[in-house]
Amino acid sequence: MDTTLHALSARLRARQATAVSLATEHLERIGAAAPLNAFLHVDADLTLAQAREADRRLAAGDPSPLLGLPVAHKDIFVTRGWRSTAGSRMLEHYTSPFDAAVVERLAAAGMVCLGKLNCDEFAMGSSNENSAFGAVRNPRDPARIPGGSSGGSAAAVAAGLVPAATGTDTGGSLRQPASMCGITAIKPTYGRVSRYGMIAFASSLDQGGPMAHTAEDCALLLDVLCGFDARDSTSIEDIPADKAHIWRGFQAENAANASPGKEFAGLTLGVPREFLADGVAPEVRAAVERAIAAMVARGARRVDISLPRTALSIPAYYVIAPAEASSNLSRFDGVRYGHRAADFRDLNDMIERTRAEGFGREVKRRILTGAYVLSHGYYDAYYLQAQRVRRLIAEDFQAAFRQCDLIVGPVAPTTAWKAGEKSADPVAMYLEDIFTLGVSLAGLPGLSVPCAVDAGALPVGLQVIGNYFDEARMLAVAHRYQRLAEAGS
Repeated sequence: MDTTLHALSARLRARQATAVSLATEHLERIGAAAPLNAFLHVDADLTLAQAREADRRLAAGDPSPLLGLPVAHKDIFVTRGWRSTAGSRMLEHYTSPFDAAVVERLAAAGMVCLGKLNCDEFAMGSSNENSAFGAVRNPRDPARIPGGSSGGSAAAVAAGLVPAATGTDTGGSLRQPASMCGITAIKPTYGRVSRYGMIAFASSLDQGGPMAHTAEDCALLLDVLCGFDARDSTSIEDIPADKAHIWRGFQAENAANASPGKEFAGLTLGVPREFLADGVAPEVRAAVERAIAAMVARGARRVDISLPRTALSIPAYYVIAPAEASSNLSRFDGVRYGHRAADFRDLNDMIERTRAEGFGREVKRRILTGAYVLSHGYYDAYYLQAQRVRRLIAEDFQAAFRQCDLIVGPVAPTTAWKAGEKSADPVAMYLEDIFTLGVSLAGLPGLSVPCAVDAGALPVGLQVIGNYFDEARMLAVAHRYQRLAEAGS
């Protein structure tokens, strides 16, 4: 079974398959894998219509590299035709009149949408157990969680239901599920991928990105996804010329580091001591150390660094993100769109009942937290302090990058845990994000690439963190590491 975009593209170009046959093949897999609960909405008619248009373009000689290839979208991106629910009862029957920018860009490149993927409600969660439409199962072990909030995306790619998917990362929601399902994903620099049409959770943190089996495929996808969008006020317009093109930079990096045995020559890897301290599962620590040693053996230089405010990223994030969520989700009041309570006495009662019925437990918890830290008397003590800590965390990363080119470490302290194991303890769940939150707070790019499996055959992800706009180099390093791993080196 071909799982990579490059392998499937080769089949299309060799006339061994058509876009329609690929779409049909994947739709059949999706139907057979219903117990994973990865997909929320599939519409074969819509998919096959896109596939037929892709075949027409292929027949006309269109060279677009992603043309005719299947993709699926996290249900946090609005889409015409397919429902856009954000994993919430609040939007259970909502269909958007327009496509998100991420959806637009991949559709323009000729990719064929297979449907919408399950996610934690409004992207709030680390396990994909918070979806109003049921938990997603990890294809490596259905008794375990796939990670969150992009767990449906990660599970679908890992299970071979789709070769690539979109996801979002607010505090690690691309990298952590990729790690726990054994695939590759990248969160780009904040502002590099348009948030237009992304249902908002925390606007200063949310960022879309791709998931696939390989870093090479992610580079191809991210090259299409990146670009200024005037409809998104946080979209970055002025990017250094040498960093602007992901695919071109990715190819150049790999060409410059092709000497056998010296694939990582000249690369300095920073390893934060906080990322390998107590609290990290021994098998995770050992897997990450082996991955670093493999790159050092082929020319990289390791330096031990410190990110001293790593532990503070958790309280800072869980003040800032809920504060922004409480503001963003105030639009769901039963008046304009989405769910509305059937029985109510007056306007205030309608809004209260609508939100009580439409929002799930975790979403309510974060709204209440956010409203509290923004309230009079607590704004200065909590929200402003958290923003000051955020700035200090960003400065810690810049100090680290004066010593190294890239930062490496684990994505999460553990591999995937059993479903329900942490559901009653939200703090224990939040602690699983300790190595991803700082990257998001600083707006830096970060990726997860598989580096091992533990004794239970559960995947371990290596996290690679770069400085702003350094995605091409990060992906190139991950690609070369994957090539070595495939060769058994």
